[in-house]
Amino acid sequence: MNYQKYTRQYYPVPDAPARWMRKDHIEKAPVWCSVDLRDGNQSLIVPMDLEEKLEFFQLLTRVGFKEIEIGFPAASETEYEFLRELIERDLIPDDVTIQVLTQSREHIIRKTFECLRGVKKAVVHLYNSTSFAQRQQVFRKSKEEILEIAVSGAKLFNDLAEEFKQNSDTDLRFEYSPESFTGTEPDYALEVCNAVLDVWKPTPDHKAIINLPVTVELSMPHVYANQIEYMCDHLKYRDAVVVSLHPHNDRGCAVADSEMGLLAGADRIEGTLFGNGERTGNVDIITLAMNLFSQGVDPELDFSDMPHICEVYERVTRMKVYDRQPYAGKLVFAAFSGSHQDAIAKGMKWRQENDPGHWTVPYLPIDPTDVGRVYETDVIRINSQSGKGGIGYLLEQNYGYILPPKMKEAVGYAVKSVSDHAHKELSPAEVLETFQRQFVNVNEPLQLFDFNDTRTTEIYTVVTVKINGEQKEIDAKGNGRLDAVSNALKEHLGMAYTLHTYTEHALQEGSTSQAVAYVGVTLPDGKTSWGAGVSDDIIAASIQALFSAINRSKG
Repeated sequence: MNYQKYTRQYYPVPDAPARWMRKDHIEKAPVWCSVDLRDGNQSLIVPMDLEEKLEFFQLLTRVGFKEIEIGFPAASETEYEFLRELIERDLIPDDVTIQVLTQSREHIIRKTFECLRGVKKAVVHLYNSTSFAQRQQVFRKSKEEILEIAVSGAKLFNDLAEEFKQNSDTDLRFEYSPESFTGTEPDYALEVCNAVLDVWKPTPDHKAIINLPVTVELSMPHVYANQIEYMCDHLKYRDAVVVSLHPHNDRGCAVADSEMGLLAGADRIEGTLFGNGERTGNVDIITLAMNLFSQGVDPELDFSDMPHICEVYERVTRMKVYDRQPYAGKLVFAAFSGSHQDAIAKGMKWRQENDPGHWTVPYLPIDPTDVGRVYETDVIRINSQSGKGGIGYLLEQNYGYILPPKMKEAVGYAVKSVSDHAHKELSPAEVLETFQRQFVNVNEPLQLFDFNDTRTTEIYTVVTVKINGEQKEIDAKGNGRLDAVSNALKEHLGMAYTLHTYTEHALQEGSTSQAVAYVGVTLPDGKTSWGAGVSDDIIAASIQALFSAINRSKG
């Protein structure tokens, strides 16, 4: 009965209008602010060193982030030195604004402003906790005393910014966060934020940022959305305020919090790549951005080389990208199920033939190539659960074998059997090896040595074969070469079957290309045996395919 000790710590908005619920999509990308180098870095078992932070910063700028919180300069020497390194080596692109964090404590604020000397533009981010639990248990202060902490910090920001103006042309913008917003009474959070705004007096030409963090997820996402809508409706200077969200993922709902919060009127998102951060992490900006992308909205961030982003992230943070991480994990596009593979293969073909400009392929919410993934190795994955459609698609796309529809089933069972007995996934090369070994140019127990033919009204063929260690010449007539060879096998070797399928095609383009043929024969017991033949000559390939089908029936 331990659940009885838990009570709801959030404060829903009474009679919330919930206008955001009538919207079904987000129309444009928010302003993105990466906090990987601050919130993400502070949560690592081994925080990044200076060179790793520089590499990560450069990755973030290449992806397209225009606002990057680079640290808490007053917190440690490494944080301070990193900011100075960026400024003194002129490593901050002109279109990128760095952001620094500070508690609302005088000596920390002063050191933060001191560290910013020489920067071209920056957001200085002020915070103090406002939640009921923090007021009661941590600070043991009244609402009025907590509000005064925020206001005094805001006033000091104004004073130090005025000194900055006298000595440089640095463009400073201010941000305020009522930390633990989700555990704060909405009317009190509004009172504190408006008091800070009254100090800063932002204008539409020089906006302030009010950041409303899900410091700890305490409620379902719709409760947060109502809180955001309430704040957006009642904040002073609304046309001069950027409303920002900073969701954490304690309940696993950070993406939902963010998307609903944007519908409710927010303008900006603070988060990290892959959701790194304290406890269960921050909101994953990659998921948010790619969700927009998948709905036809430009996310204004470039994740087209996801494998490289994963590689850098894993190396410098020593964290792992989960195999099922949306859009980025190694297996997120993988289809092992036979029915899924068949639907994907058919969907890809339909799109190519009917609507190449739009993406509606079953089971794939986005085109894997848009994030640097490869159909042949990342989508169709072969194991004992795979089906004929996926195996046939892989052989066609990777190696040019266009199997007859009914032959795909036989090849599929053969490949799955190999995977099942080996208890492992098969690579495309292993699938090809299985197909070639079991179906292509199979020459035991019946081996083809040579064939010669002449034409009158029919084709007369002499075939040299070896069977049971004995070489023979057999002959027959037919309405074509393959028919004549088949008749010779039946008349002289007593073979009983009906040839029901024959197809052929060039295996590769060019004058030196090989031909491949596929033959299906029905045996006296009603079963079907399939074979394939590959040769420089299409007639030889067709005869090899027939021999393969017959030999497989003997196996």
